[in-house]
Amino acid sequence: MHDDSQDAPWSLETLAIRAGHDRTAEQEHAEPIFPTSSFVYESAAEAARKFKGEEPGNIYSRFTNPTVHTFEKRLAAMEGGERCVATSSGMSAILCTALALLSAGDEIVASRSLFGSTVSLLDKYLGKFGIITRYVELSDLNAWEAAMTPATKLLFAETPSNPLSEVADIAALAEIAHRHDALLAIDNCFLTPALQRPLALGADLIIHSATKYLDGQGRAIGGAVVGGHDLLEGVFGAVRTAGPCLSPFNAWIFTKGLETLSLRMRAHCENAQRLAEWLEQHPGVAQIYYSGLESHPQHALAARQQTGFGAVLGFEVHGGQAEAWQVIDATRLISITGNLGDVKSTITHPASTTHGRLSDEQKQAAGITPGLLRVSVGLESFDDIQRDLARGLDALARRG
Repeated sequence: MHDDSQDAPWSLETLAIRAGHDRTAEQEHAEPIFPTSSFVYESAAEAARKFKGEEPGNIYSRFTNPTVHTFEKRLAAMEGGERCVATSSGMSAILCTALALLSAGDEIVASRSLFGSTVSLLDKYLGKFGIITRYVELSDLNAWEAAMTPATKLLFAETPSNPLSEVADIAALAEIAHRHDALLAIDNCFLTPALQRPLALGADLIIHSATKYLDGQGRAIGGAVVGGHDLLEGVFGAVRTAGPCLSPFNAWIFTKGLETLSLRMRAHCENAQRLAEWLEQHPGVAQIYYSGLESHPQHALAARQQTGFGAVLGFEVHGGQAEAWQVIDATRLISITGNLGDVKSTITHPASTTHGRLSDEQKQAAGITPGLLRVSVGLESFDDIQRDLARGLDALARRG
C-alpha cells in the first residue's frame, strides 16, 4: 500500500483492506500465508547480522513471520498505534504486557468488571510474584484516584465491560494514570477500532482478543497489544522469549477478518440496539444493560467516545439461576457458548460459566447475579433472534 497523500490519510475502511501487505516478488494480490518455522540466509555473516539485530529480516516464526507482521501492521494502522505485537490469545496479550512492564512490588489498579480469567491471571498468577491488583468501580473516577499509590504502574480496564456494558471515561483515566506516572491499558475487544480508538483518547496500550470481532466468525484464537514502539519493544521481547506467538494461519484469518470489520460492526450494532430496546420493554426482563439505551447511566459518555455501542448486552430475568437457565434452554437458534464476537448470536449464563471461577463476593461486586444472561448479538435476521429469545422470556412472563 503506497501512501503518497499526507494531506488526506486513508480511512479506517481502506486501512482494513490495504494496510500492512508488502507484496512479494510474486506480485500476489491477496495476502500470502508463510507456514514456515524458520528462514534461510545467503551466508553465515547474514545470519549473524540478523540474529544480532544489525540487519532486519526474518529469523524464526516464534517472533518473526511475514504473515503475522501483516496482521500486526494492519491492526496498528487501524488503531492509530506505532506498533502491534500479536500473541497466541487475548489472555497471553495481557500476560506479556505484564511481563514486559511490571516487576515484583508494582501495583495495578483495575476495574472490578473484568473478564473472569483476567481476574484469575492478575490475582492468582501475577499476585504470587508480588504484583498487587486493586479493584475499583469502572465508572467511579474518584475510586480510581483513591486507589493510586506510588507503586501503581498500570491502570487496566475493559470498556464497555463484560457483561454489564459499563463505560469508562478513557480520557479521564489517562489523565489520572499519567499524573501518577503510570500507564493506561484499555481492552478494546468489544468495540474494536471500528467503534472506539483508545489511543486517540490518551490510552497508552490497547489489548485485543482477536478471537472475537477481529476474526468475527469464531474460527481462530489469538490476541494483540497495540501502542507506542518503545512500550511494545518490551512486549515483543516477552513474546520472543516466552513463546506465546500467533500462528501464521491464524494471523492470516485475522487479517482477512479485518477487511469486513467496519461493515460487520455496524450490522452488529443495529441488531443489538433493536434487541436491547425490545428487551427493555419485555415483562420477563427485570433489568437490561446496554450503553446504547438512553436509560443507561453512561449513555452520554458512550455516545461521546464511541462511534457505536457494540453487540454485547446483558439482561436480568425475574427470578434467579433456574429462570435464566430456562431462557437459555428454550433457544433453538442462538448458540449456547461462552464465546462472543461471532456472526452467530450466542448466549451464556456468566455466573456459572465465564465468571464462574470468581468468588461469591467477587461476583457480587462485579454485578454478576444468578439471573443475569449475556447475549452477543450476531448477524442473523433480527426477527429470528427476537423470536428465539421470546420463547423462554414469554414463558417467564406468563408465569410471573
